[in-house]
Amino acid sequence: MSLVFERIAETPSGGRRGQLKLPHQTVETPVFMPVGTAGSVKAVAQDVVESLGAQIILGNTYHLYLRPGHEPIRRMGGLHRFISWPRGLLTDSGGFQVYSLTQLRKVTDEGVRFRSHLDGSSHVFTPEHSMDVQIALGADIAMAFDECTEYPAERERARESLRLTMGWAKRSLEHFRAHQNEVAWHDALEGKTQSLFGIVQGGTYTDLRRESAERLVEMNFDGYAIGGLSVGEPRHLTLEMIAEVLPLLPKDKPRYVMGVGYPDEIEQYARMGVDMMDCVLPTRAARHGLLFTSEGRMNIKNKKYAEDQNAPDPACACMVCRRYSRAYLRHLMQAGEPLAGTLNSIHNLAFYLGIMQRVRADLAAERPVETA
Repeated sequence: MSLVFERIAETPSGGRRGQLKLPHQTVETPVFMPVGTAGSVKAVAQDVVESLGAQIILGNTYHLYLRPGHEPIRRMGGLHRFISWPRGLLTDSGGFQVYSLTQLRKVTDEGVRFRSHLDGSSHVFTPEHSMDVQIALGADIAMAFDECTEYPAERERARESLRLTMGWAKRSLEHFRAHQNEVAWHDALEGKTQSLFGIVQGGTYTDLRRESAERLVEMNFDGYAIGGLSVGEPRHLTLEMIAEVLPLLPKDKPRYVMGVGYPDEIEQYARMGVDMMDCVLPTRAARHGLLFTSEGRMNIKNKKYAEDQNAPDPACACMVCRRYSRAYLRHLMQAGEPLAGTLNSIHNLAFYLGIMQRVRADLAAERPVETA
């Protein structure tokens, strides 16, 4: 048994409240997933991430493969145990990171040969190898190996990228199904095992997106992601691609939009029917002094906050806003104190997770899903 997805309530516009039952956690959806690239949500300890209400986080297959390596993590019982995270985990396929290594990779039908950004060493990722690495890591959810299409991309380039992704999706699924019971915690969790999501690609071409979604649904993945967004395209195109794909995906399986977005975006997508989202933005922005608040975006480095004794966000009840002032957070940034990134990140994560908590409450008040 892998995941079980249960819809609880839905709105006429497509928004849905649900539960995603994973081996390590029952996740209330829609959900925002903090990104733990190298096995940690940057600058924030696991117990704090838990206290903020995070139900599931991401690990990055490419980075963990390079350092410390998937086999050492397997020998230590998998990623959950290695990073001391008892809740839900999802690993990406490594496709997006390989995509970003434009000058260091060569793509063929077989897979991708690339050079490590750490030491220049040569590596090959095929769909089968990506599955082997993700099975070794042992996250609750793994992702099919795909090629992320850049923006802008000519139609023929997007079509060729889609051809690769569809071929790789089939190979990923076949290899995963043959080996998914090899996950380290399979026996300890009463035979439960990992799940695999397919990734819809197709650039900003609606017909290619439809084709990708329809072909993936025929393959019968455990869930479906919409990838290749937030790569530089204007927001209206992101919205258009999501709106085009969502109705084509099965209602009884989770829907995940990868790598989004700003606070207003994740709320909008959740109310459209997206169940899962992730983004590095809360912690990345925090390290540069950008806070997301109920009053809008705040650059805490601004001089006007030098003696401001107000909470960073007076409407926020997170541990940072209850204790610290804008002036103090500004001082930490000016002084280059590592604590600045930690406190800013805690607040931003609390803000993002709070949005999803509020949306879930709103959706729960809507009509129950008809089960007849």
